[in-house]
Amino acid sequence: MLMDLLTAMLWSLSPFGESKVGIPYGIMKGLNSYVVLITCFLANLLVFPLMMFFLENINRYLIKWRFYKKSAVYVAKRAKTGSAGKIQKFGFFGLVLFVMIPLPGTGVYAGSIASYLLKIEKRKAFLANAIGILISSLLIWAITVFSIEVV
Repeated sequence: MLMDLLTAMLWSLSPFGESKVGIPYGIMKGLNSYVVLITCFLANLLVFPLMMFFLENINRYLIKWRFYKKSAVYVAKRAKTGSAGKIQKFGFFGLVLFVMIPLPGTGVYAGSIASYLLKIEKRKAFLANAIGILISSLLIWAITVFSIEVV
């Protein structure tokens, strides 16, 4: 049971799923849905400060490597083209919407990168990411819980 909760939290930290995968995983494993919601939300929320630390401190050393630089430029271009217009047009709420959409390529990783590239104030960016993650987590939680009850 504890291992399943830890796995759900790790999925929520992962760029390959975030809480969009962690919450359904935990609930499908029979864990308390409220505990899963809270722990997966908090784990997903932890991504923002980790990404900011990485982007501000570690990124500058890794950018010297050709492979990393090529990959980082590709990710930055995708983040800017996919989100920059919406975020700049709608500001704070644009970032909230971008992070909350439960689709691949959106979420706190992309939101953090976009916040960094667009030089959004950290507190505003964190709050926008947190609200987006919360709404996304609640949507995924509700869909998962109600779909299990129907079946």
